[in-house]
Amino acid sequence: MDDDKDLLAARFDADRTHLKAVAYRMLGSLSEAEDAVQEAWFKLSRSDIGDVRNLSGWLTTVVGRVCLDMLRSRASRREDPLEYYVPDPLVRGADGGRSDPEEEALLTDSVGLAMLVVLDTLGPAERLAFVLHDMFAVSFDEIAPIVDRTPAATRQLASRARRRVQGAAPGPAPDLTRQREVVGAFMAASQGGDFEGLLAVLDPDVLLRADGGKAAAALSKVVRGAEAVVNQALTFARFRREYREVLVNGAPGVISLVDGGRVAGLMAFTIVGDRITQIDIIADPERLEALGVGAS
Repeated sequence: MDDDKDLLAARFDADRTHLKAVAYRMLGSLSEAEDAVQEAWFKLSRSDIGDVRNLSGWLTTVVGRVCLDMLRSRASRREDPLEYYVPDPLVRGADGGRSDPEEEALLTDSVGLAMLVVLDTLGPAERLAFVLHDMFAVSFDEIAPIVDRTPAATRQLASRARRRVQGAAPGPAPDLTRQREVVGAFMAASQGGDFEGLLAVLDPDVLLRADGGKAAAALSKVVRGAEAVVNQALTFARFRREYREVLVNGAPGVISLVDGGRVAGLMAFTIVGDRITQIDIIADPERLEALGVGAS
């Protein structure tokens, strides 16, 4: 009996990275993704899987169902405006360092922060249909029971989500070196109070989203348009003493430091062509700490 349980645990561990990748796209939260994967293990350990031919597929749909319930629960209790919320990023040193297989799985399919923001605008059932089918090739026949719809209706859910994603998702980014140059120019201009220099690297319709959470609610805001974003950048720069370059979901980002080396915020940039089209800021001290970037 113990041998069977050990074998099942080993089999589950082989799929854990894949399952967390599914949950991360579904939830945009690293901690909730981990919770969803753990719940899938509990369900597996209590289930009779003697007739299950494809355990990986079975586990994927289980995680999808768990995430769907979590999204519905989140929607019913969320107090903060969704437009202020920035999904959990994956942050590592500017040199990239060595990423583990789990992180590589989480970042495949160009799952940048901007894409997660777009996914957050979808309804729970739409998001599940799109993520499972378009990102993980799960059939509509398998997805339909999860969302309690027919396969044809589930196909429509995914199609509707796909149109929204394609309409809102950013275009292709330049190579990493060019992205770093653009971010470097933005930071130099903001530190130097260079209004025109900032305008030169911002898309005219750039969007800035700042998430201060409950601990720094006054910092939560959405700003649209290049001139408005320039004014915000120059305001923030007055308080910043230095910054540290990082990678955020594989793209250049910045950790802002204030007096005493305290981390004040994490900035992620979406770049299309040679212009910044979106800036996402997390200024919530609790979330920064949880993400491992809250210490100096």
